[in-house]
Amino acid sequence: MKQPSRRNLIAVAIVLVLGAGLATTLLQPWHAGEAQAVPGPAQSAPAVEVAAALGKTITEWDEFSGRIEAVDRVEIRPRVSGTIDAVHFKEGELVKKGDLLFTIDPRPYAAEVARAEAALAAAQVRAGHAHSEGERAQRLLDDNAISRREFDERTHAVRETTANVRAAQAGLEAARLNLAYTRIVAPVTGRVSRAEITVGNLVAAGAGSPPLTTVVSVSPVYASFEIDEQSYLRYTAPGASGANGKGMAVMLGLANETGHPHQGRIQSVDNRLDPRSGTIRVRAVFDNPDGRLLPGLYARVKLGGSAPHDAVLVNDRAVGTDQGKKFVLVVDQANKLAYREVQMGPTYEGLRVIRSGLKAGEVIVVNGLQRVRPGDTVAPTPVQMAFKRELERTAGQSAGAAGNDGSESRAQGDAPQGKGTVS
Repeated sequence: MKQPSRRNLIAVAIVLVLGAGLATTLLQPWHAGEAQAVPGPAQSAPAVEVAAALGKTITEWDEFSGRIEAVDRVEIRPRVSGTIDAVHFKEGELVKKGDLLFTIDPRPYAAEVARAEAALAAAQVRAGHAHSEGERAQRLLDDNAISRREFDERTHAVRETTANVRAAQAGLEAARLNLAYTRIVAPVTGRVSRAEITVGNLVAAGAGSPPLTTVVSVSPVYASFEIDEQSYLRYTAPGASGANGKGMAVMLGLANETGHPHQGRIQSVDNRLDPRSGTIRVRAVFDNPDGRLLPGLYARVKLGGSAPHDAVLVNDRAVGTDQGKKFVLVVDQANKLAYREVQMGPTYEGLRVIRSGLKAGEVIVVNGLQRVRPGDTVAPTPVQMAFKRELERTAGQSAGAAGNDGSESRAQGDAPQGKGTVS
């Protein structure tokens, strides 16, 4: 009985295994079809910020970078040698032309003046005696009491003593000049630097000696900057705006100033254009009554002033570069992007002037340009293409709201969505 029972169990096990394999084979196509029928997650359109290009009537100005320079800058050096006796100024103060700056010990030069005066007096005495002898010789010659040779010798002595008097006078003048040079005065009106050599130090005369200090004029001042070839031809070339651009209005602003509050005029244009940089140096002159325009300061210079005309304005962040070409991505009614090559002009109140390739009112991508390509469909978020002054006003209002709420981060977090500005 045991043997048939064991054989039956083995048969049942084989039937179960075969049945399971058959069921797996029959069900596999159905599961595969089911898996293929389940769709994957849909790819979402990239989110970008868009704004309409602004149209505005503007007057164009070109902006350049430069430096403030003094009209007069003088290095004060001693003209006589000696010991510094006194320093008569405080560093950084304003001095007038003729104000005393340093005193060199005058005693050696005063003694030289006294010696020159004595030499002059002795020469004048000898000259007087020689003149008397000359007059006497003339009388004796008229009476034939002396020979012509003796008369000529006495006349020569008169001329020699006269020359000695002139040499003594010149020596006295030089001694007095050297004495005057012991008083070092300001050659121009301006602001004086610190004293590089102080009381008690010995100084030597000559151009190779180190300067005692420097004096720079305060008003007016120069602003030197370089302009490109096209700007030169447009503004400062002969015939473009008067005689070589001289007298053209120029506006200037410092690094911490808003806009360009200082007005001046072009004073000179260099005589050649640098072929390596493609620029030419221009110098403008500005009044500086309060001394705010300090030599060496960075200057933002605005030049030009065209006739008012209609222009298209966008933010620089909306402009891409493609192998040297500038382009924008225009968003159509179906939220699809189109490539548009543009020609750029100068900036105007923080926005870029577009010469051609774009019309006012056309919607372009301003943020997220690097994430999309022409032909893509996007999910646009409208923002404003605001001018610089509007951005500053918005920032000021945000700062005020932050102060009232006691938390700047909270004020920024509570700002309404979709009403941002492009900077």
